[in-house]
Order: sequence, then structure tokens, then C-alpha cells
Amino acid sequence: MAKSTGRRSFMKALGGTLAAASLATTRKPEAAVQAVTGAPAAGLVAPKLDTIRWGLVGIGARGLSHVEQLLRLDGCRITALCDPHGPALDRGLAAIEKAGLARPAALRDGPEAWRRLVERSDVDAVLISTPWELHVPMAVGAMRAGKHAFVEVPAAVTLDECWQLVEVAESTRRHCMMLENVCYGREELMVLHMCRKELFGDLTHAEAAYIHDLREQEKEVDWGTGSWRVAHYERRNGNVYPTHGLGPVAQYLNINRGDRFTRLVSMSSPSLGYKLYAQREFPPDHARNRASYVCGDMNTSIVQTALGRTVMVQHDVASPRPYTRLNLLQGTRGAFAGFPNRIVVEGRGDTHRWDTNMEKWYAEFDHPLWKRVGEEAVEAGGHGGMDFVMLWRLVQCLREGLPLDQDVYDAATWSAVAPLSEQSVARGGAPVEVPDFTRGAWRTTAPLGIVT
Repeated sequence: MAKSTGRRSFMKALGGTLAAASLATTRKPEAAVQAVTGAPAAGLVAPKLDTIRWGLVGIGARGLSHVEQLLRLDGCRITALCDPHGPALDRGLAAIEKAGLARPAALRDGPEAWRRLVERSDVDAVLISTPWELHVPMAVGAMRAGKHAFVEVPAAVTLDECWQLVEVAESTRRHCMMLENVCYGREELMVLHMCRKELFGDLTHAEAAYIHDLREQEKEVDWGTGSWRVAHYERRNGNVYPTHGLGPVAQYLNINRGDRFTRLVSMSSPSLGYKLYAQREFPPDHARNRASYVCGDMNTSIVQTALGRTVMVQHDVASPRPYTRLNLLQGTRGAFAGFPNRIVVEGRGDTHRWDTNMEKWYAEFDHPLWKRVGEEAVEAGGHGGMDFVMLWRLVQCLREGLPLDQDVYDAATWSAVAPLSEQSVARGGAPVEVPDFTRGAWRTTAPLGIVT
């Protein structure tokens, strides 16, 4: 019960801060546009950092994985860790001690301890792996303190929060990157390479998803991801977690770099899965059975772009079904689809039959970044190596003074699909407009290249 009390106290105390911040910053997107005084952040380059001094906030399962990955990378030093949950913080400290490195500062005393971390003079970049509601306050605090902010997915929960990230990144000239690791998977990097080689012709349609049976998270009541994530399904109805499937697709389509999302429609199925699971797994008077789940088991959203292309995005974490992100891309000369991987290209086989032999395609189109670090990434682990490639690449960019592959506009745009889907569902599937967080810069921003 001590664990539970610690988390509840932490979230309750922080809740007052978040509520005040929300009241102070709530405004229409149009007002937010007028409020911005910073220069555009597209292609933002920051001074080189030969050694990156990292502060990490949130050392749970995800945060500990980041600690272990950063320990493998040259030019990185972990100088501070923060988590109010003592056992989680201790595991992070133990991993650093095991590596034979200097013990970092350990901040664990209360919900405001992260503020002391971002103010430290020995921290250059802050990596945030906390419950979703905390991402924006912590990222904004880090950037205002002069640090680069790297935020787990989704970067923001509301449209207002998306605008806050954009405004602060532009005004402080600090990087704000959402850590969408799937953009660095081997297959996703290969498809990006194929797109840049125009293998599929003109791109017309894509499909993305996060379909993942997470009902067991209901059992994480006192601590763990389910202790805070399940609550979202009790109060939100839409695609609350869109970016794993959407991020790579957005890069294929040059979203914010030649095209942009313009409008969205969304519908949800009945909400049954979490309720039925709770009835089966918990006593009738348990909190999980007293809860009311409103998020439809399956949410399907359709996004249209300025160039007229369409993207289907789905979300379902409440149904018995094997994991998939779909990762489907259609062009005028061919298509790729994931789970399982398959491809068809006009002039390179029968277009009525999928080619499931991927080895020849890897041989021709494996992304240079994966060729460079993929072997080490697989050894390091982390979702098949994508976690390591992501961190390796962002460290390379910080040390060499290069623009990041994902910028604050990507973080805002990809995350915004969640609150926009909620709006559309609440309006019976009516179309909603997608804000242009770049304020027109998408027309002139160069597409993401094939980085090496």
C-alpha cells in the first residue's frame, strides 16, 4: 500500500499544478498562433555537444530501458535521475553502478523534484518517461531551463498542450523531440528508403494502427503503467495512442515537409473489452468493476492531407487480437504492408500476389542507418533494436550539430490526432480541422532525407 499511496499522492499533488497551468494557458489555437514570437523550429540546429549530460525523469520500465541504452553510447553521461518511486530510482542507479560509472544525482522527494533536475547546471538534455499528463509540463520546464527535451509518446494529450510545445520550442530554440521509436525499426526505415527512391510511385494512401491486447494492464492497480493509463479509457473516447503506427507513415508521406494533415473524421466501436475483463478477473466490488469505461474498443480515424492523400489510423488495446501496426503504404506503382511484411511492385512481379520474401528487398533497400548500427542495435535489444537506433541517431545529431529527424511540429501533429479523434467521435464522426502547427512552413521544409 505504500507504493500506491506514493503514486496517488504524487499524482494528486501534481494535479493541482496541472489544473492551474491548464486554466492559465487555455486559449483557441488561433490565439496561440498570434502568441508565438520565436522563429520556426523546422531544421533547428543547436550548438554541438561533445558530451551530452543527461537527466532522466521517470525510471520505470521504459525509463530504465533508456538508462541501459544510453550507457552503451559514446558521448553520453547520465548526471541525474528523478523518480518519486524509490525502487524504480534504485534500479536505475544500480544499472549505472554496474557499468562502473559515477553515481548520478538522485532526486526522489516529491512531485516537484523534476524541477530541480531541469535546473541543474550539469544537465544538457532531459529524457522524460512519465505518465502522459506530465509530458508537457516537464518538457516545457526543461526547455525554459535551457535544456533539450526528449519526450516519450504521446508528447501531449490536448491541442493546447501541443501548441505549448511548439511555442516554447520556438521561443527557446531548444530541441523538443517525441521519442517515436518505431520510426527507427528496420522495416520502417527500409520503407522510408523505398519511398525516397520512388519505388511505389506517387503515394496515395496509408494505414497505421496500434492494435495491442493490453487488458492485463488492468491488474497494475498500485503501480505500473496500468495504474495511470487505464484511467484514460475511463474518460476519453477516441484514438488515445496514435503515434506508433502514424509516425513512420507521416514520414513516408512527408507530413510537415511538403504535405500536411488537414482534416480528420473518427468513429469508435462500443466499449466492452475492459469491462468484460474486469468482470472476469476482479471481485464485483473491486475498483476496476466500479469504473465506467467509455473508450471504444476499436477506434478508426481517417485523416486527409493537403495533397488529398488519405491515412487510416486505428487503435484497439481492449480486444483479443495479435499485435499489429498495419504499416501499409499504397502508391501508383506498388504497395507495402506489415504484419507480416509483404510487398508488390509493378514491373517486379505479379501485382496480384504479395511477395513475402523480404531478403532481396533488404539487400537492395536496407536503410544506411540500419546498416551502420543495426547489428549493435539487435544486440542491445529494445523492441528489436529500434530503441537503440533512435537514441544512437539523436545522440549523433546533438554531437554533430545536425537537425533532428523528428521536430516539435511532428510531436505536436502526431499527438494531436488523439484529441482531434475525441472531438470527432463526440460530434458523431463529424470532420474536424487539423491545426497547422508549422504555420505554413510545411510548404518549404525539405523532406527527411536518407540519413547515414
